[in-house]
Amino acid sequence: MGRSHCLVSLAFLMVLFVPALSHGSRHRRSGWHLAHATFYGDMQGGDTMQGACGYGDLYQQGYGLETTALSTALFNNGLTCGACFEIMCVNEPQWCIPNAGSIKVTATNFCPPNYNPPNFDHWCNPPQEHFDLSMKMFTKIAIYRAGIIPVMYRRVPCNKSGGVKFEMKGNPYWLLVLLYNVASAGDVTQVSIKGSSNTGWKSMSRVWGQNWVTGSNLVGQALSFQVTTSDGKMMEFDNVAPSNWQFGQSYETYQNF
Repeated sequence: MGRSHCLVSLAFLMVLFVPALSHGSRHRRSGWHLAHATFYGDMQGGDTMQGACGYGDLYQQGYGLETTALSTALFNNGLTCGACFEIMCVNEPQWCIPNAGSIKVTATNFCPPNYNPPNFDHWCNPPQEHFDLSMKMFTKIAIYRAGIIPVMYRRVPCNKSGGVKFEMKGNPYWLLVLLYNVASAGDVTQVSIKGSSNTGWKSMSRVWGQNWVTGSNLVGQALSFQVTTSDGKMMEFDNVAPSNWQFGQSYETYQNF
């Protein structure tokens, strides 16, 4: 089948199915979009840990292998870390698994562009929207040998168990906080912090992925946070970490989005 014929067929498929599939969810935004997907690592998750979002051990953080790396167009310099997507294989009957339905994954890594050789069209180069799935998730919707498949995707709410979690790193002169296990929109856009000895909130700066930093010395103080997600919702988490909190430790709240 020719490339133009494939595109026409896929556009026709979107007209038929997108309205019904995207009905009734406030997080699905503008509905379904066209992209491509491949996979990296192995069935045990090799190479998928320690990704560009800063989550570290994805098993320990609760994400497991239900994850994806995003191309530059989707990664948004790390602001999309933590967002959730629903993905289905389309228009490739040779490779799509019949009646496989869709998968849901969390963005935990970055699929970097490749400009070598120059002008070669790699899948993760902008402006292409591309998902580099864990192998486990890829093989739920397509045959392993496919390598690269056309997909349709949409943003969906993140369903997480338990509360938002905060991991403390750094030293007395600066505090780096990793936010993870964020439900609903999933991706965090703004964080403020307050120590128990202070009266005002201080904005934190995002340094990479979902790691946020402050230069204030807050050792010995109980810590509270204000967190805003990409859908504009803000929640206040009071006394997340007790006054004897330690670097290298994680603290879970009783609340989530």
